[in-house]
Amino acid sequence: MSVLFDRIALIGIGLIGSSLAHDIRRLGLTKEIVVATRSAETLKRAEELGLGDRYTTSSADAVPDADLIIVSVPVGASESVAKEIAGNLKPGAIVTDVGSTKASVIAQMQPHMPDNVHFIPGHPLAGTEKSGPDAGFPGLFEGRWCIFTPVAGTDETALKRLRGFWEAVGSKVDEMDAEHHDKVLAIVSHLPHIIAYNIVGTADDLETVTESEVIKYSASGFRDFTRLAASDPTMWRDVCLHNRDAILEMLARFSEDLAYLQRAIRWGEGDKIFELFTRTRAIRRSIIQAGQDVDAPDFGRPHALDKK
Repeated sequence: MSVLFDRIALIGIGLIGSSLAHDIRRLGLTKEIVVATRSAETLKRAEELGLGDRYTTSSADAVPDADLIIVSVPVGASESVAKEIAGNLKPGAIVTDVGSTKASVIAQMQPHMPDNVHFIPGHPLAGTEKSGPDAGFPGLFEGRWCIFTPVAGTDETALKRLRGFWEAVGSKVDEMDAEHHDKVLAIVSHLPHIIAYNIVGTADDLETVTESEVIKYSASGFRDFTRLAASDPTMWRDVCLHNRDAILEMLARFSEDLAYLQRAIRWGEGDKIFELFTRTRAIRRSIIQAGQDVDAPDFGRPHALDKK
């Protein structure tokens, strides 16, 4: 592929940032990758892995002359990063992010963006439960969606360039309103993680009751919950706090549906239980048919490039 941006600055080098670094390097999408992270230890590891061409613990020092800046930090840190980089941004630069909540990120970052740069919020729907620079791998975004939530007045040329970047790393790109995005993600991503954290926490509380048999005899269902519950606590704490309204709305709906199932079990209403389980099994099959997972015991975890 051809160079899309002369210099790309990656602010944050966890799973998403490091995976992008692998793909950018592999595909030759830029002449120079600048990696920035506040942790000197993390930065050293990123350098050992060869994820960039230049490294710094200062976000402000990473962005001068960068044509594309990708902010990959917990959403609660978005405003501090925006403030730090604002004065050093190149006119015409594109600033985007990968945060799981968009209305909050826009509220935090947009007020600090200079008028002569293009701020385009984004969210790649890809990831694993692992974190840090070692967690990244090429092909993470292959066949996955990346959602843009453009703000009013977004430059179409800049939007097209950013779309081209995400398509180059294998993503399918869509656009939607930030509030709508947050409601959709509350049910398909945020609520499942919250439920997983809660179930695993409950199991941990029951360890003394069951004499450690919860962990010892973990079945596949519980193991799948523990994978979600192993995700970065800082990131998911921020998601809960920054998408609070949508998450609370979905939690209320989930509680109502759970009460319905609870009543059906209590009263032995097998037809209602069977109808629910049949309907939800069809959802799983439709996800596989849509290419967003594979019908395998590891839930499609193999690296995308390994299958080519």
